[in-house]
Amino acid sequence: MSAKRTAGKEEEIVVGVIGGSGLYELDGLRDARWVKLRTPFGEPSDAYRVGRLGAVTVIFLSRHGRGHRLSPSDINYRANIYGMKALGARWVISVSAVGSMKENVHPLDLVVPDQFYDHTRRRVSTFFGDGIVGHVSMADPVCPDLAGLLESAGRESGAPVHRGGTYLCIEGPQFSTRGESRIYRHWGVSVIGMTNMPEAKLAREAELCYATLALVTDYDVWHDTHDAVSVEGVVANLLTNVATARGVLERTLPRVGKPCTAGCRDALANVVITSPAAFPPRTRRRLAVLLDKYFPPRKGGASRA
Repeated sequence: MSAKRTAGKEEEIVVGVIGGSGLYELDGLRDARWVKLRTPFGEPSDAYRVGRLGAVTVIFLSRHGRGHRLSPSDINYRANIYGMKALGARWVISVSAVGSMKENVHPLDLVVPDQFYDHTRRRVSTFFGDGIVGHVSMADPVCPDLAGLLESAGRESGAPVHRGGTYLCIEGPQFSTRGESRIYRHWGVSVIGMTNMPEAKLAREAELCYATLALVTDYDVWHDTHDAVSVEGVVANLLTNVATARGVLERTLPRVGKPCTAGCRDALANVVITSPAAFPPRTRRRLAVLLDKYFPPRKGGASRA
């Protein structure tokens, strides 16, 4: 898959990888360096590790921070995604530990979901607000092109892969009660986790091609013949899952580069309701990375506000 050509030049292929529980670093990057950012939305979870894998520039971020310092509700999702966008990422792969909510999805399987259900309560889920209103479509939150690459690489790795399904994101940090788990099962979701929302929503607002590689560690607590989910059990399966995830990423990343066919890069077209004349200057400056494409700044650097 070749890079898109723009004005006679090849567009640089820049892929972000957000590592979840157990995946705190990405090995094998050439010319790797740490990049520490402070965004208009605060500090990301950690410094970004930027390097090369073949022709691809890879930006890796540990979602929970090295040493696993941040609980799901304490992660600054806006800063994480903004930082990816600011560093030039156009694709983002989210690697996430999950519990299975279906009998045929077993621990150590891989799931590439195509839908999300946001059941969180405490998290800021948009870059918009403070005087600029935008309503982005979330009908299809996953880039099918990127998801297809993950599915193919997963199958080549030898792991069982389930394409499609709904990822239910709960607040956490506690695991589910048995009553909650049984109710979620009736909702028809495929997996349960604590981190892909509002991450996926923010990636859509940032016009990033986004897909999740979900690593199944357990059956939550609904399964009658399996032990209730525990940290010990999750960590044991994580060690195996993370090794599998590294192999999937090694196969996927060099194949990224074909222009998106799903419209991810134009997700903000015609979604801003606020008149540009009414944009508060401070908010406009904070959203420059998102809005300059549609509302170019005036000559001299002043924002069109």
